[in-house]
Amino acid sequence: MNKFYFSLLVSYTCLAVHSQKAFFVDGYHGGIYGHYPVQWKTQFIVDQLALHPEWRICMEIEPETWDTVRVKTPNAYQKFKQIAAGKQVEFTNPAYAQPYCYNISGESIIRQFQYGMEKIKQHFPEVDFTTYSVEEPCFSSCLPQILKSFGFKYAVLKNPNTCWGGYTQNYGGEIVKWIGPDGSSILTVPRYACEELEKNSTWQTTAWNNSDAYLQACNKAGIRHPVGMCFQDAGWKNGPWIGSGRHIKNNSVYVTWRDYIENNSIGKTDDIWHFSQEDLHVNLMWGSQTLQRIAQQVRSAENRVVMAEKISVIAYAENGYRYPQNELDEAWRTLMLAQHHDSWIVPYNRLNKQHTWAEEIERWTAQTNAVTDRIIEEAIHYDKSKEMLHEKSIYIRIYNTLSFDRNEVVNLLLPPECAATDMALYDSNGQEIRCSVEQDNDTIRLFFVADAPAFGYSTYSIRQGKSSGEEVSVNRVDESEGLIENDMYKIVFDLSKGGRIKKLIAKKENNKDFAAKNSPYALGELRGYFYDEAKFCSSSEAAARMRVVKNNPYEIKVQIDGEIASHPFTQWVRLVKGQKRIDFELAIHWKNNAGIGEYREKNWRANRRAYCDDRFKLNVLFPADLRSPRIYKDAPFDVCESRLDNTFFQTWDGIKHNIILHWVDLAEQDGDYALALLSDHTTSYSYGEDFPLGLTAQYSGIGLWGMDYKITQPLKMKYALVPHRGKWDEAAVSACSDSWNEPLVCAYIPRATVENKSLITFSKSGYQITAAQIRDDGKIVLRLFNADGDNTARKITFALSLLSVKEIDLNGNVIERKKLEKHSGKTDITVSMPRFGIRTFLLETN
Repeated sequence: MNKFYFSLLVSYTCLAVHSQKAFFVDGYHGGIYGHYPVQWKTQFIVDQLALHPEWRICMEIEPETWDTVRVKTPNAYQKFKQIAAGKQVEFTNPAYAQPYCYNISGESIIRQFQYGMEKIKQHFPEVDFTTYSVEEPCFSSCLPQILKSFGFKYAVLKNPNTCWGGYTQNYGGEIVKWIGPDGSSILTVPRYACEELEKNSTWQTTAWNNSDAYLQACNKAGIRHPVGMCFQDAGWKNGPWIGSGRHIKNNSVYVTWRDYIENNSIGKTDDIWHFSQEDLHVNLMWGSQTLQRIAQQVRSAENRVVMAEKISVIAYAENGYRYPQNELDEAWRTLMLAQHHDSWIVPYNRLNKQHTWAEEIERWTAQTNAVTDRIIEEAIHYDKSKEMLHEKSIYIRIYNTLSFDRNEVVNLLLPPECAATDMALYDSNGQEIRCSVEQDNDTIRLFFVADAPAFGYSTYSIRQGKSSGEEVSVNRVDESEGLIENDMYKIVFDLSKGGRIKKLIAKKENNKDFAAKNSPYALGELRGYFYDEAKFCSSSEAAARMRVVKNNPYEIKVQIDGEIASHPFTQWVRLVKGQKRIDFELAIHWKNNAGIGEYREKNWRANRRAYCDDRFKLNVLFPADLRSPRIYKDAPFDVCESRLDNTFFQTWDGIKHNIILHWVDLAEQDGDYALALLSDHTTSYSYGEDFPLGLTAQYSGIGLWGMDYKITQPLKMKYALVPHRGKWDEAAVSACSDSWNEPLVCAYIPRATVENKSLITFSKSGYQITAAQIRDDGKIVLRLFNADGDNTARKITFALSLLSVKEIDLNGNVIERKKLEKHSGKTDITVSMPRFGIRTFLLETN
């Protein structure tokens, strides 16, 4: 009897599944850089679409691919072009190089879409962009407002068949409203709550092939119109993924995402999902030497390209400078290619017979930097009209690309003619400024505190004459005790134990000592598991030496030499007058390829992996004297309050979000103190109840696809600490990070109006200028991000007489014409936006 009822139940379930209409989204992903066999692929797609008229595909193909296809296979290209705007095809990811999104800046995400959509439109002008869908975990919490501003209506948070690098949290049913951090919403197909990770797999969810089990789970969860998905690798020679004609699996219907959402799904929902950045479970080879270098190169190029645009806008407003647009476009192109998701997950793969991804990225980012450095130099020195005011003066101009006034120590090399003469430094008001001159071998360097107004410049002059003297130094250094002290901090290093920090006293924060007192770990300690030695090794196990590298009234810099597991390391620590940030630079001079990680990996396809648990990698540790602290971390156009008890995981199906983009902040919940950590590259961090905040520095061993991530050269990285009071927004941690990433630019100029000028000022802090660029028509595009401010209106003043200011979307369409208030050659507008909101404006000058 039991068998009878069981059989009846199985039959009923199968009947329910097969009577339920199921849908499937097929397609291809890849491109000229990520697998697209140019000689046959386009014709193959055309033929398959003709052979299977019921088939539908979504295209996630790198836009630049079509340039090559048009040249190599023109007939197939023309045939596909005729099909592309029809019902069988939808373009779902027009980003130029298909970046992961969570590991790059928000501005970079915008440019990826802008350049990519423009490229696709060059080939397929009738195509529109309605749904964002990807095969890799190319997501970030800020996407709703970016997608909506580009005109997208829908998004998909599934990536069922390529989850090697991660996946989203499973949540909800058929349709949800994805809410971004600014409150923007977009109708989204989620990875259903019932869409589990596939058993005996480390790269799939159950939605990859519309199996009986998947559809049964959807039926049980009340999903009336279940949909599966697979974007096939463009290098695969497959047509319809789950069959065709009478042989389509489970009688599924092929649809594009747009067709599914608009014509086959429930189409609307009351299920609102405030998607957190921690709902993105992603894991790359953090700490591996090659990924670390890629992330550093990308970060450096990101910073410099936006700085080049901003300084050019300042120069354009002053004297009409215009950068060569084709050169800047190429600088963005090479940076975007370096941001390609394959460069981060398969850096050892070869793009061609000569170079790997990692090698190409080094070349690409170097090209970006060469162009942007040249543009900055041209913009600064473009003005030929100004008269030299004093024959015997040398002019210094300090450029500030950020949205707030800065008062910072600067240093620059003096020209040779200053070497043998007495000199004095004067500001734009003719007041003498105290300074310090320091000779190092054959170079002479000038130090002083510069005032640099928001998004503008200040000007100083050097004249012959006797200086009134240097500022009195309050620095104190004791090499034997390991002590350094300035106006901001007193730091004591325990040299007997590797130079770890035993006191970090912040003078401006009530002389709070941020170093933990009773922790088994030490602040600044290097610690990791060396599996060939079968033990944890620490820099505290050997004595270190300290020597002073620099000590003047403005800056102290010391060098600490120690060793870990017999490998020598050098750490430089720098304190700057008036600066909240403490700068660190670390170099480890590896003697050989030491194995560092939980264990020697032997089966990279197993669910359990040696490279997951970052506690076993080499970490820089920061145990802090804070009560019940909680982690806050920045993300593209977002700041996430962590909900994790800890960041630890060992398996593919247990991934947690542990990414540091620019910074993480460890802040007391029952007190007022906090410690922010800044990183010079995207990587991972560790934190838990019994484990301090740690910055991942090195992994060495087997990783994805069995590749051996070896140590082949010294480790080099920079990070910084910012002890402070209040939460991240009260302490302006974002602004501190921006100042580190976009330093003041100092230059000598032969002619100058000795003045300070701010091109854009804000009545209230909190807004970042993420982009300022000159269009071909001479209009200025300005993009603002509400990084840590409230949503109250604020006045923005432009030191320009503007004809018009229009708020535009990311496609350039006008949203609102702003009301202008003009006075004394300046123009005011009023702007309000929610926290974490972005707004773009088009400025038309006289």
